[in-house]
Amino acid sequence: MSLSSALSTAQSIFNNTGAQSGVASRNIANAQNANYVRRSAVLTTGGNGALVVAIERSQNLALYRQTIESSSLFAGQQVLLAGLEEVKSLMGGNDYELSPSQLIGNLRNTLQTWASKPGETTVGATTVSTARDLANALNNASAQLQEIRQRADADIKQSVDDLNGLLAKFELANNKVKQEVAVGGNPNDALDERETLLKQISQVVGVTTVRRENDDLALYTTDGTVLFETVPRAVTFVPTSAYGAATTGNGIYIDGIALKPGRGPDTSAKGSLQALLQLRDDIVPVYQSQLDEVARGLIVAFAETDPDPANPPALPTLPGLFTWDLGTIPADGTVEPGLANRIRVNPAVIPPSGDPMLIRDGGINGPDYVVNIGKSTGFSDLLNKFDDAFEVKIDFAESTQVGGKLDLQSFAADSIGWLEMLRSTATSATENKLAMYSRATDAYSSETGVSLDEELSLLLDIEQSYKAAAKLMSTVDTMMQALLEAAG
Repeated sequence: MSLSSALSTAQSIFNNTGAQSGVASRNIANAQNANYVRRSAVLTTGGNGALVVAIERSQNLALYRQTIESSSLFAGQQVLLAGLEEVKSLMGGNDYELSPSQLIGNLRNTLQTWASKPGETTVGATTVSTARDLANALNNASAQLQEIRQRADADIKQSVDDLNGLLAKFELANNKVKQEVAVGGNPNDALDERETLLKQISQVVGVTTVRRENDDLALYTTDGTVLFETVPRAVTFVPTSAYGAATTGNGIYIDGIALKPGRGPDTSAKGSLQALLQLRDDIVPVYQSQLDEVARGLIVAFAETDPDPANPPALPTLPGLFTWDLGTIPADGTVEPGLANRIRVNPAVIPPSGDPMLIRDGGINGPDYVVNIGKSTGFSDLLNKFDDAFEVKIDFAESTQVGGKLDLQSFAADSIGWLEMLRSTATSATENKLAMYSRATDAYSSETGVSLDEELSLLLDIEQSYKAAAKLMSTVDTMMQALLEAAG
């Protein structure tokens, strides 16, 4: 080996070790950065030895796609479960002590006690108080359900704004990647930035990718709607200022196409937007309709009827203990939107201005409806009739998803069962999707993340190469000095 060749080899080693140590040092500095993909210096052998020709990112596209998809699924499931937990909390938590089913049971127990002691005015007052607790619970739950819908609507607006902002940033990062790839530059930092943004986008809406020339990336929703192609597509949403039981929220449109809500407790939603739509437009409205039907059942159960139907003219059936703003008997088998928020205990029986004994005797709607004409203190026929009414089967709307011909207490219990079934299934699905997301993330991280042990071991190898180059330079220097001395 000539001295010039030896010098060239040493210089090549110094250049290589410098580049390699720089890459290793940057990897170590970003070891805790979840959005950083490990780099490695690629060597090739040329006429003067090995040369660093590129800095490459570790990458596994299959694992990355799996990470993106599992992230979308988990984000959607998490939002849905949070909403179901909030609905459950309105019913009093694990024991559902504020549920209509529980409070109806309390009212029935009080009625039975009163029927056994019909002359006890204090028990009558207690019955009115228990009925008011039930009506207030329905009012509060109905109002809170609409607040949940309102918050979901506000979250949708915020998520849409965030998504539009992420897509604008994605355009900048994507353009950087295309430019660097086109000129043979280093696109690694831009790729990290683009992948980080894609992870964030996937948590808002499900996304698939298509790679094109110069590593350009086009984005589509999982339904096939264009989300980004060269430029971002508009994501639009008009929020609703206030929600009532009959209010229908506005849709989310991506490139003019409506985004579909998720379906089922193990939701099909990918990303938070579809789950928020499902919560706002499906889960909460259905549960609201169940409460509305419970309210209708209470009005029907305690309605006052004609005491003497054989004696014309027949008197209309009117609300008794429970009434509402229209003061009529709601139609069978049809949900009256917001009835749970409009049901009230009739003021005619509320002390001090009202008389609870009207429940026992009849006459809430006037003297024509009095049944206990003699005002007998032992009269309990009406109280027993109201108690039996809890077991009379009536037609509940099928749209409640627990409808059919049921008695009121069974319907109220089935409503809680429906909610608990959804929450339980959603809880299990959340755990499963979290496990899937964690496994995908761990697998991707093990392929693309930085291992400090590996980087430190590589630095030791680089150090040995540097020492060899330094030794070679020292030897060349010694030989040059000897040559100069010999030349005189």
